[in-house]
Amino acid sequence: MREIVLKTTKLTKRYSSFTALDSADMTVYSGDIYGLIGRNGAGKTTIMKVLTGLTEKTSGEFEIFSQKGANVQREKRRIGCLIENPAFFGGMTAYQNLKYYALQKGITDLKQIDEALSLVGLTGSKNKKFRKFSLGMKQRLGIAFALLDDPDLIILDEPINGLDPIGISELRETFRKLNTERGITFIISSHILSELYLSANRFLFIDKGRVLREMTKEELDLECMRCIAVKADDIKNAAAVIERETGMTDYKVIDSGELRIYDGKADPEILNKLLVRNDVNVRSIFETGITLEDYFKSLVGEEK
Repeated sequence: MREIVLKTTKLTKRYSSFTALDSADMTVYSGDIYGLIGRNGAGKTTIMKVLTGLTEKTSGEFEIFSQKGANVQREKRRIGCLIENPAFFGGMTAYQNLKYYALQKGITDLKQIDEALSLVGLTGSKNKKFRKFSLGMKQRLGIAFALLDDPDLIILDEPINGLDPIGISELRETFRKLNTERGITFIISSHILSELYLSANRFLFIDKGRVLREMTKEELDLECMRCIAVKADDIKNAAAVIERETGMTDYKVIDSGELRIYDGKADPEILNKLLVRNDVNVRSIFETGITLEDYFKSLVGEEK
């Protein structure tokens, strides 16, 4: 079992009569690139602010590296975050900006600045003034800022916002490199599922402060894959009939009322006749399989 880096239980944040976060449960394991997916205002930033101490929770609990309560404060030193961009100075170089914040953090070994710049691919631009940076370079400098304390967990709020495709690709490679070579766990928020899908291995979908689903990339792929969905009163019997009569074994029982068949040769009309002939009460049978964006829309209740 992988180490649990972060776990929340019924985490709630209210501002007067407005509930920004409503009983959120989430679990992040060591080595995850964990994607927080939700529309603007869904509660993603609120989760991050509570976890990093930028705002206080109203109720619920969270633990970081198996510590909770008063012990969490000590473990927060193992976290790097970029939630609201630090105020980098346009007239100062990348190195000078990081040195300014390193001294504020009490970091005396300035080699950590060069290491952070190297990890995000900015060594060649260390003496370039910040005002001359592209947006992608500014985002990478922000990640270098989050790396200064040599963290085990990095929390990033909408880091790909405003980037062009090249900038997004470069940032994605930075995440992968830090994750695979340094073993850093990431929590990254975005409202663009298709982009975060290329980096993350686990996802949490949130809307209006409530968690809708927490799932692995494999589970998300199954949800979106082309298949025949069968809804019947006795789904176990339906699966047994299909396997016995057709030899198809590439299927998954989603819950007590739905079966999904991923065999490319499956035909809804033929399967329906087969099930009815074997006294299975079929409520519906249809072909499905949707895009990532449509799946997201279906979760938040929008029309596809």
